Amino acid sequence: MADVEYAIRDVVSAAHKLEAAGRHIDYLNVGDPVQFGFQPPEHVREALSRAVMDGHNYYTSSEGLPELRDEIAIKEGKKGLGVSADDVLVTNGISEALEMVLDSIVEEGDEVLLPGPYYPPYASYIRLNGGRPVEFETGPGPGIDLESVRSKITPRTVAICIINPNNPTGYVLGERALKGLVDLANEHNLYIICDEIYDQITFDDSFAGIGRVAGDSPVILLNGFSKVHLMTGWRLGYIALGPSKLLDPLRGALPKLARVRICANTPVQYAALESLRGPQGYIQEFVEKLRERRDLVVRRLNAMPGISCAKPQGAFYTFPSIDTDRFPSDRDFVMGLLEQKGVLTVHGSGFGKKYGSGHFRIVYLPDPDMLESAMDRIEEYVS
Repeated sequence: MADVEYAIRDVVSAAHKLEAAGRHIDYLNVGDPVQFGFQPPEHVREALSRAVMDGHNYYTSSEGLPELRDEIAIKEGKKGLGVSADDVLVTNGISEALEMVLDSIVEEGDEVLLPGPYYPPYASYIRLNGGRPVEFETGPGPGIDLESVRSKITPRTVAICIINPNNPTGYVLGERALKGLVDLANEHNLYIICDEIYDQITFDDSFAGIGRVAGDSPVILLNGFSKVHLMTGWRLGYIALGPSKLLDPLRGALPKLARVRICANTPVQYAALESLRGPQGYIQEFVEKLRERRDLVVRRLNAMPGISCAKPQGAFYTFPSIDTDRFPSDRDFVMGLLEQKGVLTVHGSGFGKKYGSGHFRIVYLPDPDMLESAMDRIEEYVS
């Protein structure tokens, strides 16, 4: 278990100790909109209550409610991925979805390509199955160097992972970059695991889902209801398998794993169904508030000495770089900021040392007044 870590929550214990001693802490570490005042819309909350009051408190199908699987297939079909309800499996959050997929495809000594920097559970689940995560560079600037990615593929490589929009950087891969990665994966017979949990939280350009370029490639799509639909604590996600025959072994393996853990939360599945069928205006309202907060944080950070911050195109994170001559350790930078100024962020190396070091992650979900106050204290710290 030594290689299992989750930097986003690992830093919280130090903040709690300071709070217990009477310090005020601003938490800019966790990507949970609900903790910052956003809530599922009323019609979704009512659907959850109605499901409970109507008696839908039983075990349901291990693969998920049939009508929810239908709606998910329709949603992903509109994004370009040709799936039927039979290709969809509903999970207890996207983390369970990821764990089930990696349990199904990774064996001792296998390698999985991860977009560096990456969301920490990816590496942990790969290692728990005896595999090895191998990072390739993503992000603003030159984007993705496909020849560099190609050079990292070995006979032990079994899959390539894509997180789009990316956590922790907020970088969004365009259609051309996605097509290049899909073609490269097909060339080497790799599974393509694509995490699109932030698919409707983008700011500047239209989002290109993997389905637009996938064709009959072996795409394993991961998505859920936590971020876009503001249902973080309700824990509901899903896996959608593309039409490739190469995925047929997973069509048998994943339902077996699903049956072992019985099913996902039944009342929440009814709420998720309403979140897909009901009014969608709340999503755009959420995104517009995030756009304002993103612009505030990026503007403030780029005015600070020793900090440089690319403007994220999606999700709700910034991943600024720090002057490593002044701050050689990003973890020490983050802990110093917490101890001296009471602002909790996450060290970049927690998202992979190769491409995360020398950065820190900020969540810009709080209201603008809190963000301005936090930016003031970060500026004091670096000045």
